[in-house]
Amino acid sequence: MSELLLVITNLPDAATAGKLARHLIESHVAACVNQLAPCISTYRWQGQVETATEVPLLIKTTQSGYPRLEALIRELHPYEIPEIIAIPLSCGLPAYMEWVSQETNDH
Repeated sequence: MSELLLVITNLPDAATAGKLARHLIESHVAACVNQLAPCISTYRWQGQVETATEVPLLIKTTQSGYPRLEALIRELHPYEIPEIIAIPLSCGLPAYMEWVSQETNDH
């Protein structure tokens, strides 16, 4: 089983987040995408402190599927430099972990 990852990205609104989530699932680069409630993000961009409402996505994938996942997010994301961070999952329910691996690696 490939090492599993939790990938996080933020989108500007629920509709854009929903479209990206569905595309990632349909493309078999993610087994599950959780679209969370909007949050307030504060960050520095081009020398200015900005505040924006964003919709976080929690994406479950594998290490081997990550390059395709990142490429799709970069292609479809409206931001010039989207947040795309991956956190390795060291443990979890074995059946769930196997399901994520099967959903992303066999296609």
